[in-house]
Amino acid sequence: MRCSSFFQLLAAASCVRAYAPKPDAEGKYTISSSRIKAQFIPYGATLTNLFVKDKHGKDVDVVLGYDDPAYYPKDAGHPVYNSIPGRYVNRIGHGTYSIDNKTFITELNDGTNTLHSGTNNWSYRTWNVTEATGDSITFTVRDESNSSQGMPGLVLARVTYSVRGDRWSIKMDAVSPTVKSPLMLTHHTYFNLDAFKNSESIKIWNHTLYMPYSKRYLVADDGALPTGEIATAAPSSINDFASAPNLFLGHAQSLPGFSSNCGGGGACEGYNGYFLIDDAPAEAVVVTLASDFSGIKAELRTDQPGVVIYSCNWFDGTGDLKKTQGTSTIKKVTRSSCVAIEAQDYVDGINHPEWGRKNAQITGPGETYSWRSSWTFSHL
Repeated sequence: MRCSSFFQLLAAASCVRAYAPKPDAEGKYTISSSRIKAQFIPYGATLTNLFVKDKHGKDVDVVLGYDDPAYYPKDAGHPVYNSIPGRYVNRIGHGTYSIDNKTFITELNDGTNTLHSGTNNWSYRTWNVTEATGDSITFTVRDESNSSQGMPGLVLARVTYSVRGDRWSIKMDAVSPTVKSPLMLTHHTYFNLDAFKNSESIKIWNHTLYMPYSKRYLVADDGALPTGEIATAAPSSINDFASAPNLFLGHAQSLPGFSSNCGGGGACEGYNGYFLIDDAPAEAVVVTLASDFSGIKAELRTDQPGVVIYSCNWFDGTGDLKKTQGTSTIKKVTRSSCVAIEAQDYVDGINHPEWGRKNAQITGPGETYSWRSSWTFSHL
């Protein structure tokens, strides 16, 4: 989406404000409401902790991350925990795209494709804290031309996180004031609503997922790159989360094809794909994630036309959980033990004009890219 706040964004993203508060002893900034406490670090404009109330009224940290903020830039695996990759998220097919008949070549960092604009994307950058209150914080980033290979022109961006009552809101804006450039953002949020405390099932398959406006999805190849085909999920099929509420994320585990549903040479079980949001009314809940164990229900509202669901197949069990999570025997992030939910535009839409999304994924002088989402937390 686009709006006309160019000059405000230019001013905000071009300076570091002297009155920005300092982080706590751990290096985190905290905002809170009566029902939510959220903590952030400037690296990647990252959400490190998100505490919400479970069915017993206890605080539960429902997102993944690290205890030590200094470890985020050190982790070679870089799973993009709850941060903002950019300037163009997800995949660019075969590391190439065109604007006005000019071809650009991007870094191949995901097999034969570009993922999140390459290995210098915004989730690797230290953002500036420009404003903060008790319930809101704003980060800005200045992305120079070609600081990610094949991404032309200066881009200035900001994100504001805020909490009020049981809602966590995210607002992003960006401008490319000199040339047309790809711009497509997301918040790469990883959830486990049980905080890994359910000793009977460490897998995410016991969470339920309901996406009533998402019968259609992008068919992808073995490398999770869309082929161009848009398919419709039949009721009770692997990719069906629209036909009925309260379908388990693992409802299709016994079906042929589930163990290789997200490619990876047949090694990716579950999900790593894009679901279209069709004909959703304004402010409609488009995704509901819930867990009976904690009793927590998380509801997504967004202005984006779809959402990526990734069920954490590639976690190998070596990464530590935070001290706020797990049990005496559950201490690691293992395969299929979490789910990332990423509201965004069509994956690789810049290379598929037949979808009609290319113009929405390119921003130029005089335009402002805008992205809005919120999560509301309640109980079953």
